[in-house]
Amino acid sequence: MSTTAVSTPRTEFFQKLKRVCVPLNQLAVRSQDKTADAKEILQHVESLTELWSTQASQDDSILDDRLADYVFVPLSQVLRDRDQYPMRVVEGVIRLLRELIQHGWKVKTSAALFRQLLILLSFTIGGVPGQERKKDVPEETIIEGFKTLGALITSVDPARLKRSEIPGEDSIPALGHSVTVMIDAVTEDLPSLIQLEAVACLRAVFISTRDNSVLAQFLPGTVSGLGKRLSPPLERQTQKRVLVACLEALQLVFVNVLGDLKVRSLLRQLETATPAAEETKSDGDSESRDIELTPSWLKATAAQVKIALSAVLKLRSNESEEVQRALYRLCIALLDECHASLADSQSILVETALMLQEDDAAQSRLETSLQDLVSIYPELSNGIKSALYSWVAGLPRMMQSSNEKTKQLAIRSILRGSKLAVAMHMDSSTLDDSLADSLRDSIITLMKASKPQKVIDDLGAVDLSQPTDLIRSGNTELATYSPVILGSEGQKATRNELGSLISQIGPSSLQVKLAISMLSYVRDSDEPTTQIASFWLAFQLLKSSYAQSADMDELFDFSALGETQQQDEAFQELYDFSTSVLASRSDSVEPPPWQLEALALEVTAYYATRLEEDFRPELIDVLYPVTTFLGSEKPQLRRHAITTLNILASSCGYGSVSELIVDNADYMLDSVSLRLNTFDISPASTRVLTMMIRLTGPKLVPFLEDTVQAVFAALDNYHGYPVFVEGLFDVLGEVVAQGVKSDVLLLAGSDSEPAVDHKKRGYRPQGVEGILETVGKHLARVEESKSRAEEPFQPVPRKAWGPGREKRKEKSFVEELEAAEDDDDDEEEEEGKKEMEEEKEAVQTPTYQLLTRILTLTQHYLTSPTPTLRKSLLDLITTVTPALSPSEDAFLPLVNVIWPVLTTRLHDPEPFVAIAAAKALGGLCKGAGDFLGTRLRTVWGEKGQGLRAWMIKVKAEAMGQKKGTRNKGRGLIGGVSGGGGNRSEGGGIMIPTSTASTGLLSSSIGTGGLLNLDFGSGPTTSPDNGGMKMVSSSSYTTPSGGGRFSQSTRLWEAALGLVRDVVSYVKVEDEMFDEILELVIDVLPGQKELKDAMETVNGDAVWLGLYERGLLRGLEVKQPVMEGFGFVRVEVGGR
Repeated sequence: MSTTAVSTPRTEFFQKLKRVCVPLNQLAVRSQDKTADAKEILQHVESLTELWSTQASQDDSILDDRLADYVFVPLSQVLRDRDQYPMRVVEGVIRLLRELIQHGWKVKTSAALFRQLLILLSFTIGGVPGQERKKDVPEETIIEGFKTLGALITSVDPARLKRSEIPGEDSIPALGHSVTVMIDAVTEDLPSLIQLEAVACLRAVFISTRDNSVLAQFLPGTVSGLGKRLSPPLERQTQKRVLVACLEALQLVFVNVLGDLKVRSLLRQLETATPAAEETKSDGDSESRDIELTPSWLKATAAQVKIALSAVLKLRSNESEEVQRALYRLCIALLDECHASLADSQSILVETALMLQEDDAAQSRLETSLQDLVSIYPELSNGIKSALYSWVAGLPRMMQSSNEKTKQLAIRSILRGSKLAVAMHMDSSTLDDSLADSLRDSIITLMKASKPQKVIDDLGAVDLSQPTDLIRSGNTELATYSPVILGSEGQKATRNELGSLISQIGPSSLQVKLAISMLSYVRDSDEPTTQIASFWLAFQLLKSSYAQSADMDELFDFSALGETQQQDEAFQELYDFSTSVLASRSDSVEPPPWQLEALALEVTAYYATRLEEDFRPELIDVLYPVTTFLGSEKPQLRRHAITTLNILASSCGYGSVSELIVDNADYMLDSVSLRLNTFDISPASTRVLTMMIRLTGPKLVPFLEDTVQAVFAALDNYHGYPVFVEGLFDVLGEVVAQGVKSDVLLLAGSDSEPAVDHKKRGYRPQGVEGILETVGKHLARVEESKSRAEEPFQPVPRKAWGPGREKRKEKSFVEELEAAEDDDDDEEEEEGKKEMEEEKEAVQTPTYQLLTRILTLTQHYLTSPTPTLRKSLLDLITTVTPALSPSEDAFLPLVNVIWPVLTTRLHDPEPFVAIAAAKALGGLCKGAGDFLGTRLRTVWGEKGQGLRAWMIKVKAEAMGQKKGTRNKGRGLIGGVSGGGGNRSEGGGIMIPTSTASTGLLSSSIGTGGLLNLDFGSGPTTSPDNGGMKMVSSSSYTTPSGGGRFSQSTRLWEAALGLVRDVVSYVKVEDEMFDEILELVIDVLPGQKELKDAMETVNGDAVWLGLYERGLLRGLEVKQPVMEGFGFVRVEVGGR
């Protein structure tokens, strides 16, 4: 029953095979035209492949060597004539052979069939040796050939892969040719899939072959072929998966051929036998064997392997992590499995393994590591020390390389070697000393090789006038330093690797030791690059040591060991040097390199982060020097200064940089005043003071009295240096800009008094109530005068009036004298009290006094030869005037002082200075009011240099007219604006025609108050009402030249603004008003504020002037209508 059950599926499957094999065999034998029958043959072959693979996937127990032999019969007929069939047929047959080998013959393949298939597949893939290929073999066919070849070698009985003394049964020559085909496929430029299959076949050969002598025969060619693919230049052209496969195959080859277990007998012979005996034995046995495994062979092979490995191990610089991991496994395997046989290669293997060793977290504990091997083989520690020392000594030379990857690999190798040395307790004082010098020299080399980078000054994004914006929560950009060395983007990875090496170079004690060795170079070196490199290295080492100490202090207390004290002393010395660098910035003639100053700032900030609020006493020495870098010419130093101030403020418990500076303002002001008093004329003092005032705002101004006094003294001493004077006035200007924002600027005791408003008010009708009130007041005065007239006449008293005087008794002459003296004393006391009260009322705030003194000082420098200084002083006057004007008793004398020199600035040759002078005069008019009436009248009519002449000149330049041109005209308004117009036949001025849709000549008024009038040839009459006629006047012309933004136009606009302020706030006489109106009448329609001010003073004159020039809508004279009466029509026209 069981036999029938088992044989039934086999019989059914056999019948299926028979239905395909018989036609295939007949077609292959009897076919006359192979090409024509190829399609049908291919179909039968694919049918057989599908039947066999389907059965293998369902139940491969019925598949055996007999069924495989049955299927192979028709296939052999096809293979006999394979050159006559297309390659697709051959490929299909090879694919079917792989199925027969894997699931049919398995290990029962006969020796003859094995040799035939080896030769068949080798010839199909690589061609017949010594003959040219008749046709090209597709890549798919080669891939199928290697797959089948690998399956054949893997499934064969290992006994078949041995040398045989029986003629015709030795398969090793055929296998050797197959290995040659595999190696050629690996070394040639073939697709990666073919190379992968060839490498897989090689692995199958060295796994399946048990005869070590056979493998030794294949070893040289295999190592040479794989080494060629793994060495430059081919390794750069090879995919990483092919490189990984080749490294794994090479590892297998070395372990299976040269493993200590494989050659242990040879190793014992090497230890006991003499060289002569080895040579004699080798010569005697060479006749019976192709390769005799002798100690001499092992020595020679190990030497050749070392050469091959030296080329292969260059893959350690490959960027692929998979390749580096495969190479690391190769090194570990050879150090472990071939420890004795490849002892000569231990040094390069240890060096490569050190370079490629992964971190403990990334490495699996199931894999053997280099540290494990050092524990097993202690002699490897010497190789580690030697490799580490050579790397450290050669690090400066490696830093000269132009390849950043090479630099990073060298640094990373030292780091990994140092970690392993620390883990294995390999202490070496020589190595430590050489490490410090090597790191310093490497940094020097990198700095010299680095090109100065172009830094874009992007600090405009940080508004220093807004101190609260300098510290923001979560803003790491303003709390992180930019790199001082190796700052380019291409060196970022190298800088990071160098930082990792310094931070993990060893225990904290070693880092402190290395840092102390650097301090001598920091103090005494005359070479700037050496000093910077030593400074940076010492700082980084101490930072790393503090970080390690902080982690260890959480678990243990090492204070008793003295390491913490040594660490603190080293950092204190570094901090003292940093403060000296910061303080020497303004003292030295030639400033130190900016990198040294930047590092000093970083050390200061780091010290503040460690001490936190205990660092506040140190601010006395470092805050001012740090602030001076805000005005540095180097953008890097400005960034460092901003970051340092942020760190100082946050570490010391301040909410912002503004709070930091205000709280320490006395220290900073003392420093600035000291430098000014000691004739320190460097721009750092003024820049710091300006920046400090800008940061702190009005809160600092009351403390600036001594500093401003020092500024005044410096102005007296250095008034001949325009640039320095300009810097000092920048300070004063900042004082004014912040002082006017103060909320305690007004005089003490006068806060309740309202400020005087000098703006003129127009006439307002009183109405009936006002008239009644005026009449009532008049009647009251009349009644009071009548009552006084009715009182009896009283002579003038001869004694002073006072209470109780008339009740006094008669006194003697002496008593009267004494009483008179007492009265005089009383009067003096009362006068003294009154004076004290007046002085008390006149007490001014410190801010007000500072602004007053600054305003007084400006008169002496308004004649400076520097136009920008003159302009800044005029702007200062404009800014400070509104703040000082509320107190007329203090302000008006100042106006009297600066008035003469200020008016002369209107004639300044620089237009922008004249514009600023006009604005400053306008500000004085607003603040002083009628006090300037007489002065204005005086300067208005001065011949040649008067204000009126200046206005005429400015207007002429703005209008494109020649200087001194005067237009003739008649009537109230004449002068420069005349020139006639389109007049009526009777000589009178025609009235403009009114329209119903608009009430103003808005369509004729352009931008900036300039009129765009149409100068027609005659009047036009509106058809709407037939009332008035529009006459276009030529009394106004548009400016010529550069347009509204030209200097002349802007100066004319400033002059109009001055006139507006004069008329609005100062009382002017009628004659002066008429002259002003004569000058500005042309542009009045476009200047609303000026027009309103002029109408406030004399609206009728303004209306008449506009009306006379046709710039105003004419009167709409309507004929009255009244029952019983008739009215004559009135024509408003000529004069």
